[in-house]
Amino acid sequence: MRLAGLFFDVPASDEAGEVSFWTEVFGAEARNDGDGDEYTALVGGHGAPFSVEVQRLGTGDARLHVDVESDDVDADADRLEALGATRVEKISSWWVMRDPAGLTFCIVPRD
Repeated sequence: MRLAGLFFDVPASDEAGEVSFWTEVFGAEARNDGDGDEYTALVGGHGAPFSVEVQRLGTGDARLHVDVESDDVDADADRLEALGATRVEKISSWWVMRDPAGLTFCIVPRD
């Protein structure tokens, strides 16, 4: 497994300010596909070997979450669950999980 992405999850009312702030922090360009896409990629500038994005939430409080890539999402969900993580929800081909402290992360298929 490897770190695949860092996401700033924010309510819709905070999205524009969050995108503006983090693009300036990282010297990045904001890219959004439009048509209601809840993800805005922060491209270039930050130099991270993983994706950095702002995600608009439908509900809930602002938070950070990470995505980790896996060659076998279900097997790694089992392994991390044995280490103390809990499964929250299966979405398409990935698992939303919580670490032992309750922080959200996702296990996604390796590209």
